[in-house]
Parts: sequence; C-alpha cells; structure tokens
Amino acid sequence: MAFVVIVDDRATNRSIFSRLASFLDDNIEVEAFATPDPALKAISSKMPDLVITDYKMPQMTGAAFTQQIRSLPNGVDVPIIVITAYDDRAFRLEALEAGATDFVQTPIDHQEFITRARNLLKIGSRQKQIRIRANALAEELAGIEQERQELLRNSRDRLAQVIDTVPAMVSAYDRRGDCIFANAEHITIFGDDDGNHTASMRSRQLDARVFANGLPLPAFEEEIIDPTGIRRVFLTSKAPLKSVENDVTGVLTTSLDITERKRAEDHLHYVAHHDALTQLPNRHALTLRLEEAIARSSDRLVFALHFLNLDRFKSVSHAFGYDNGDHLLSAVAKRMQTFLTNGEILARIGADEFGILQIGLAVDNASDVAFTVAESIRKSFEMPFPIAGQSIHTSVSIGTALFPQDGSTPSALMQHADLAMYRAKSLGRNRIYRFEPTLQSAVRKSAQLEIDLRAGLRRNELVMHYQPQIDARSQRMVGVEALLRWGPDAHTLIYPDHFLPVAEEAGLMTEINLWVLDAACRQAAEWEKKGLAIRVGINLSASLFRSNDVAELVRAAIARSGVSPRLIDLELTETTLLEDHEAARRQIMTLQQQGVTFCVDDFGTGYASFDYIERLRVDGLKIDQGFVHSIPSRPEGIAIARAIIGLGRGLGLRIIAEGVETPQQMAVLRDEGCDELQGYLFSRALPPSELETFYASHFVGRMAGSG
Repeated sequence: MAFVVIVDDRATNRSIFSRLASFLDDNIEVEAFATPDPALKAISSKMPDLVITDYKMPQMTGAAFTQQIRSLPNGVDVPIIVITAYDDRAFRLEALEAGATDFVQTPIDHQEFITRARNLLKIGSRQKQIRIRANALAEELAGIEQERQELLRNSRDRLAQVIDTVPAMVSAYDRRGDCIFANAEHITIFGDDDGNHTASMRSRQLDARVFANGLPLPAFEEEIIDPTGIRRVFLTSKAPLKSVENDVTGVLTTSLDITERKRAEDHLHYVAHHDALTQLPNRHALTLRLEEAIARSSDRLVFALHFLNLDRFKSVSHAFGYDNGDHLLSAVAKRMQTFLTNGEILARIGADEFGILQIGLAVDNASDVAFTVAESIRKSFEMPFPIAGQSIHTSVSIGTALFPQDGSTPSALMQHADLAMYRAKSLGRNRIYRFEPTLQSAVRKSAQLEIDLRAGLRRNELVMHYQPQIDARSQRMVGVEALLRWGPDAHTLIYPDHFLPVAEEAGLMTEINLWVLDAACRQAAEWEKKGLAIRVGINLSASLFRSNDVAELVRAAIARSGVSPRLIDLELTETTLLEDHEAARRQIMTLQQQGVTFCVDDFGTGYASFDYIERLRVDGLKIDQGFVHSIPSRPEGIAIARAIIGLGRGLGLRIIAEGVETPQQMAVLRDEGCDELQGYLFSRALPPSELETFYASHFVGRMAGSG
C-alpha cells in the first residue's frame, strides 16, 4: 500500500489534493496535515512514498520542509512535489535546490497532476529497488577488496551481470573521475568512453558534492544529447559507495530514461490546452491566459477580450458538407492569425466560435484600439474563402469586453463578451458590439420571457392569425399563411420574432410547432365545413425534423381535424432542407402522395441550389421579403426576383412573393410572372372571423365581378 503525505495550511487545498491522491492507485493511504511539524513527526515514524507540500506555510516554507525530510534516514528517496500559486522563479529554484523532486504552479490540470504524481510514485519505487541493490553490491565490493585480484575480477563480472539487469543506466566513478563500472545500458547509450563531455563535466561536479559530504543527492531531471544527436531526458540520482571503513570510495549514478514519459506529459498538456482541428489554444487555455493577463495588468495597461461567431455557419456545413465546414474553420483561423500581433492571442472556444485576447492596451485609448482590431478582422471576411473549388462567403459577429470596466474575472469577461457577441448577431450579424450593462438586464428579461412563455403554453394563450395570399392576375384570394401570435391577455398581442428565439433556446419549438400544426389544420377543416376551401400555409421549423417523423405527425394532425390534405401547404426553410436532405425528400414525397403541398420559405437567403430544389420536387417557392422590399429602388432586387421566378417557371413551381407593400412592387412582380402575392398591401394577418370577411370580398366578389 502506497502512503502519501499532504501538507497545506488551507483546508480546501488539503481536500482537493487528498481527493486527487486517492486516484493514484487502487490501494493507497493518504494523510493530510495543516502544518509541517506534525507531518515531520509522522514521517519520522513512517516514511511516505510521496509528499505533496505547499510552498508558503506559517511555520516554514516548502523548501525548508523538504530539507527536513531529506535529512531524515531514508528521506532522500522520497519524491516531493512542492506546490505554489505564485509565479516566482526564486521559489522554484529554492525548492529544487532544497531537494524537491517536482515543482508545480497552480492552477494545474487535475489529470496532469495525477499523471505526474503517479509517475513519481513509480520512479520512487524503482529508486528504492535500485538503492537496495546498489548498497548490496557496494557491500559485496567492500568485502572482496581484501581478496586476491582474481577473486576481485570474478566478483566484478558477477556485479556487472547483476547491474546489467537493471532497466536504467548505472555507473560508478572514483575521486579521479575514472570509471569503476558501467552497466550495459550505459555503454549502449554512451559507449565505452562516456564521450558526452558536457554531461561528464556536470556529472563530475555533482560527484564532488557527494565525495565532500558523503550524502546522496535527491533525484533530478536532466537533458542529455546522446552520441546520435537524440535528446533524452533522464531522472538521475547519485549516492556514495563506501568502504568497510565507511570511507567514500566512489559515487554510484543511476539514470532512468523518462524521455517517453516526458513526451507523453508534453502531449497530454498540449491536447488539454489546444483545439484538435485548428491547433489553436482552446477555451481552457484562453481562461488561463486571462488569469495571467489579469495578474499582470496595471493602472496604465489593460486588455480586451473579443468573442467571434461565424454567421450562418450551420447552413454552410449543411450545404457544402461537414468536411468542408471543418476546412472553412481552419481557413478562418489562418486568416485571423494574419491580423494578430505579438500582443494578441487567438483561441477556438466553440464549434463556430473564436476568442481573441488583446493585451497591453493603454488605458486612454484601449476601446479605440480594440475596435480597430475587431473591425480589421470583420472586414477580412468580405473576401470569400476558397474551399474545395468553391468560393464560400460568410461573415462574423464580434462581441468585445474590456478589463477591468467590463469584468474583473475570467468568467465575467467571457460571459460579457459572449453577451455582446450575441447582441451583435441579434442586430443583423456581421457587426461589432461592445458590452454594456444593459445586456445583463436583457438576459434577465429573456429568462423571464421563457418563464412566462411556458406558463402561456399551459394556459393555451397562443393564437393563430392568417395572412391572405392573392392571385397576382385576378386579385382573388387563393390561400393564407398561418402566423403565430401570443396573447397573454385580451389587450396584448406578441409577435413571434419576440418570443420564438427564446423558445428555440429553451427547447420549446417542437411543442409550439405541433400546436401550430394542429390549430391550423383545425381551422382549415372548420372553413372547409363552411364551404370555404382555403389553402392554409403552415410553417414547420427545422427542429421538428431533427428527431421526429414529420410525415406521421402531419398525417395525425390531418386525421384529427378531418381537413382535406389538398388544403394543407407546408412551408419549409432552406436550412430545414439542407440539414437532412434525403430524410426531408422521403417525408415530402410521402405527404405529397396524400395531396399535401410544399413550399420553400424565404428562398434565396440560404444555400439551397437548383439541384436541391429539383430533387426535392417541392410545389412552390416563396421569394423572401428582403428581396421584395428592394423593388423597384434597387436593380439587384428585381434581378434576384426575376431569377427565382425563372427558376420556378422552369421547374413548374408556384411562385409566391411575400412582404409586398406598394403598388409598384405588385406591378413589377406581376409583370415578371409571379403567381401569388402576400403582404400589407393587401392585408395584415387576420383572426379567423376577419379573414372570412376578407375572403368574401376577395373571392366571391371578384368572381362575381369577373362574370
């Protein structure tokens, strides 16, 4: 059973390191002390296998405590880890010179600490075995010194055979620096003449200390370049070889090759602090750098933290494939690195999120300098990214927080930069937003809105309004789009753009979408019973498709309501189609066979190609109102509308333009061949009773007028 002693004047630290020590081995005994004196008493009676001690303690420093242990019988072999939160090189040197085996600065990754401690336990155990063997061999050498030369040679041969079995380099030198013996491992690495002069000079100097005081040296790590030019790391210890008269006749050096262990530790540290895709520092590494920046800040020098989120990255991944999405992230990382100086650190902190730590800013112009860097990066996204033979366009939303005015801790700064970034996205993306305290109140309002929305769902406060869709030629009403509203009381009506983003984050979209589907189908059935065959467009969110059989959900809603399937027109966004193209195609075809029709909503705002639309075989395309609003003032708006209408005509699809607000827009769209129009020019979204009145004037009336 391994025995571990922990000394720290802080109860929290004792608890943490005791818990970590319990993971070192299946069978381990841990004893923790608040001060060094009782720990030394316990160690005097039972020598531990590992000591973990704080550097700064009331009674004595960790260095002094280490010296006390090394002075005890058998205390030289005990691995000692000295821990401190202070980044002071003098502390490290004092502890190591006192005999500490390792020196650790907190905070440290727990897994890294466990790995270090576990390795030291193993090394300590090996050193004990080696020391026992070496002492036995030394006694044998001393006993046979008086025998004849032949017996001495035979003994040396036997000794060489024994030490050749030790999995380490073992050698001994006398006071003149002549080699007494060297095992096979030592000869294999350095040859017969020990030709590494730098290592030999250092080794001789250390041997002199052992000859001078007759005491062994604590184990220490050393780097050596072997004759082949390979860098190796050894854990070396030195102990005196004594004659029967107790005179030091030589120094035994044992060096255990820990090169692979060090490489593993370095790799583990790298993996724990870097992103595997971009090789940038990760969120954990950024947090550590923030802690360092806070510790080094002054009244004159501050720093900025930028959080960056790629706009519409999910749509890009779905459109061009996840592998190309990864290529885009790597290309983005490389481009942003070209805009950074020595005082800025770039990290990948999420799937499509990056962080930039900009240090060394002067207090008087920190905000301006931070904005300049953020703006240069934002503008760099105006150039497309060449990925797999295609030019991919994307933009970035940036949130900025300054230390100390926007936060004095890493968590506060990261939270505030994150809030500012999402505020930039909510304002339309592709912009920079500096954190301000009002954002926190916005978060609280959002949380309250979620609570109220959940209560509203239980109280059935959602209502449906219906916006007419007009035939561009006859001006007759040919259908409606079902639009959701939230009426928490008789005098308030909340539009979906105010509460659906919160519903999406809260995981309520599936519940709301199913309610909308049922409510719209029931209303369409009610109108059908009245003799009003009104086609009803129903929006289905992308989240509904991710974990549901949408075809079955729609069939069930139609069956419950009794409506004719031909009156149901389901509207899907391009994002919905791109997320799982094949699954969407199967479900669309299943419902189309029963008479349900499909439209692609907001067409032209995503990445759906001609090929996607052709293979999905939808029934209609809806021109996004953003394009419609630019008609006729901007020629590109007319050009985009003409292209979508031409695409629809070529595929035999129904084309609907939404957001029509002026007679000029109506005229242009009608002349270009658009089939149906929807917008405030004709009517806002109406409650069912008002919609029936509108229908009477825009269907029956138009029919009579045309006769």
